[in-house]
Amino acid sequence: MEAYLVFRDLAIIVIFAKVFGIVARKLKAPQVVGEIIAGLLIGPSILGLVEQTPFLTQMAEIGVVLLMFSAGLETNLKDLLKTGPIAFLIACSGVFVPLLGGTLLYMGLYGVAPWGSEDFYKAVFVGVIMTATSVSITVQALKELGKLKGKVGTTILSAAIIDDVIGIIVLTFVIGFKNPESNPMDVVISTILFFLVAIGVGFILYYIFKKLDSRYPHTRRIPILGLALCFAFAYIAEKWFGIADITGAYAAGIILCSIQDSKYIDEKIDINSYMLFGPVFFASIGLKTNIENINGEIILFSVGFVLVALLAKIIGCGLMAKICRFSMQDSLKIGIGMMTRGEVALIVSQKGLSVGLLTPVYFTAVILLIIVSSISTPIFLKLLYAKEPND
Repeated sequence: MEAYLVFRDLAIIVIFAKVFGIVARKLKAPQVVGEIIAGLLIGPSILGLVEQTPFLTQMAEIGVVLLMFSAGLETNLKDLLKTGPIAFLIACSGVFVPLLGGTLLYMGLYGVAPWGSEDFYKAVFVGVIMTATSVSITVQALKELGKLKGKVGTTILSAAIIDDVIGIIVLTFVIGFKNPESNPMDVVISTILFFLVAIGVGFILYYIFKKLDSRYPHTRRIPILGLALCFAFAYIAEKWFGIADITGAYAAGIILCSIQDSKYIDEKIDINSYMLFGPVFFASIGLKTNIENINGEIILFSVGFVLVALLAKIIGCGLMAKICRFSMQDSLKIGIGMMTRGEVALIVSQKGLSVGLLTPVYFTAVILLIIVSSISTPIFLKLLYAKEPND
């Protein structure tokens, strides 16, 4: 393939992703859904304008690393630490129930797999995809209702942050265990060591960046150094500890989330992500999604996947909220508020594809989940709050 054809592919991806992203937003759906559909349309399954190449794969990997770095930067560490045991318990239950539900769904359709086998880890990975929570749609709905700063809204936001942290840790373990040469204890030790190193080195780097930020506030050198830290941690996570690069990128974002210019760094990183790497990543999911092999079995799996993913969050988070003495109505709001999925589910799916835990045809189920949860969550929340106007 001639090198200059890359520019043609990028032009097509950027134009189609932007147009379909705008259309999706006009239809009150997440912009990323439009970008994924754009990738599906221009990919081999339909128009065949663009094919997945090693270059685009690497571009998409940079995109996913930047997205996770940005997610770390947007984390409010003070709020995270202040939420206490309630949000933590809700998040843990909101990870465990979908993880179990997804695993049982896969085994129910494709047979019970023996512990430690390839099929066993594929089943568990389906559950891992379900653990991710994306509350951007929920936040917008609660803002419109004027309930974002209430007890329920605060609990949802805090639990969602913890939920994603736990989900990334679970992903790290599953990918580590999947390697046939890996020893379970080695995986546990490597993961623990990474987080210990990230915490220890993170404190030092935090104070270095804090000092640089006070000396050179709002200058471009801070985002540049932050970007270098993101890539360094992504490399170190994979190379030295054998865990997912997105875990390293997320940790780098957490390290910098409390410095004064964290928002400034995020804004600068977002330019790269929004303009190029983000569209390439989301479009690449569409490029990889193989609709030619969709059959009755895949459709059945997709419907079951969506239903289990939605109900598991409502049951897991809602039941724990009830145990933590929320009212039945508020517990239901928390469960429904936590059931939206978005970028993190796609990131986890992409990582599963790269390590052989997921095949492209199953992206259909993930995309369907994002669309259904993004549309249904605001509707259900508005109905619940309408019953209690003075809540």
